[in-house]
Amino acid sequence: MSLFKKKKKLFQPKEATSLIRRMISENIKEYKVAYAIAILASLVSAGTSAGLVYLMKPMIDKIFVEQNTSLIGLISGAIFFMFLLRGVSSYVQAVELAKIGNNLVARYQKRIFDQLMRLGMDFYADKRSGQLAAQINQNVTGIRDLLNMTISSIARDAISLIGLIAMMFYMEPILSLVVFLIGPPIVLAVAYISRRIRTVTRDLVNLNSHLLGAMQETLQGITIVKAFTMENLMSQKISALIEQSEARSNKIARVSERTTPISEIVAGFAIAGVIAYGGHAAIANQQPPGAMFAFITALLMAYEPARRLARLQVGLERSLVNARMIYEILDIPPQQADKDGAVTLNPKNGDITFDNVCFSYQPEQPVLANISFQATAGKITAIVGASGAGKSTLIGLVQRFYDLTSGTITIDGQNISDVTKDSLRHSIAYVSQQPYLFEGSVGDNIRYGRPDATQDEIIQASKLAHAHEFIVKLPQGYDTPIGENGASLSGGQRQRLSIARAIIRNAPILLLDEATSALDNESEKKVQEALEYVMRDRTTLVIAHRLSTVIDADNIIVMEAGRIVEEGRHEDLIMIQNGIYSRFYELQSGRQGDQHDIALLEDLQGNEP
Repeated sequence: MSLFKKKKKLFQPKEATSLIRRMISENIKEYKVAYAIAILASLVSAGTSAGLVYLMKPMIDKIFVEQNTSLIGLISGAIFFMFLLRGVSSYVQAVELAKIGNNLVARYQKRIFDQLMRLGMDFYADKRSGQLAAQINQNVTGIRDLLNMTISSIARDAISLIGLIAMMFYMEPILSLVVFLIGPPIVLAVAYISRRIRTVTRDLVNLNSHLLGAMQETLQGITIVKAFTMENLMSQKISALIEQSEARSNKIARVSERTTPISEIVAGFAIAGVIAYGGHAAIANQQPPGAMFAFITALLMAYEPARRLARLQVGLERSLVNARMIYEILDIPPQQADKDGAVTLNPKNGDITFDNVCFSYQPEQPVLANISFQATAGKITAIVGASGAGKSTLIGLVQRFYDLTSGTITIDGQNISDVTKDSLRHSIAYVSQQPYLFEGSVGDNIRYGRPDATQDEIIQASKLAHAHEFIVKLPQGYDTPIGENGASLSGGQRQRLSIARAIIRNAPILLLDEATSALDNESEKKVQEALEYVMRDRTTLVIAHRLSTVIDADNIIVMEAGRIVEEGRHEDLIMIQNGIYSRFYELQSGRQGDQHDIALLEDLQGNEP
């Protein structure tokens, strides 16, 4: 079951507190100075709010009632200074929190990507890359929002509210107690809304990631979309997802914004009541209006931070959902971590030995059973068989993309389970049937085989792969940017670049998955000659769909349903009467066969899943 499709229970208070505490503990040391500046600026801003309220009483009583002109300049100057201080402190706080937030997003993006690089192939078995990338992009901002909301709400809104409430009690203690009766209805409303927002938010994140992933995959496969006239079908599919996302977003807006009318109605009733009471007291009892005006000012100024704090829980719920989905990935233990005390693989010759190897992706669904053979150093070992026989799985096990169910694979006597994956894979050069190129230039893609390779070595590898001739004709030669997965290059050109990448790696073990299948006859001949040069003195495992490419192999392994059924050289295998290899060879040589043989041939020439 997909990690992101699991049904999750709603947040419990302890869980939310634990997650916030974890994020703070992981990040507070990095940002303690910046947070200290932001909190100090928030305290200054909160202090100016209380100071403005305090100045209201002498302003009204002394200037407007007693008409004391000597205090006009002093009080006006104090009010201007409060606003100046408030503007500067608000600016400092906003900039510091923005810098912290941007750096948090960058740090967690790096952490997530590093974690994805550590996870084994089993993690990606049921993940769609586009959807995974979109989901991570959506959720990573939840960490930033959660921390910034927590800090800013405590340092700015909570402290401002406390200061303003203190001024309210100082001016009108009895009236302040009456006003506080409006709190319980708002608290109850927010609690109800927060419960509703949790599941809706997670559903929206999943839906949006599915939408963005589907868009990305459609654009990547645009050639197939147009070739099969799928434009209308894909447009309808994407439109349906967009409409679902819009509906879910509207639902979140309706639910989350319900606090606004509740707060406005209750607050309006309270403020109107206070004004009516204050006006009556000033007229009937001849009380100076300064205290009442200060109280009303404090009440009006307290409304905004109180409203933000009331909505804080709703915002926290949404950010908590995002943050938890990020930590679900960060907390996945790598299934293929190096063993304690793992040593570096130092292949002297490159002999690969399979000893009674069994493997299954799922329990009770074996893919390989009792595989035993040796790929001798400096020799070519070919693996043939129908689609689904387990050829690509076998190649994947050599690279330790998966851990064995039982048995051992050794290289020069060293168990690959006891060596570091990094040293193992540095000893292997791999060329897949479907070449994959990355963002960057032509030269960059070749250099991925060995990052410290010089330009001369890249050119030499390209010449051996018969790629140099077409590379120099590109607009910028080796510096020409490659489109998405080399879309501007032909299939044969992409394959030759991947072969050059394998050549420059200069590894003792070479794995080829029908590396010349995408080439035309002329290019295939040239690259085959280059591969023959590269395979000298290297242990080479070749997955073959066309038997003509492995006739000269030193040993041929014939697989069927995850088992080795035949093994030997070409001239020996074709002599086996009714043997699988001899039947394949006869069919590919153009001889007639029955329908079962034809089906086997089609499987053999198909792509290995």
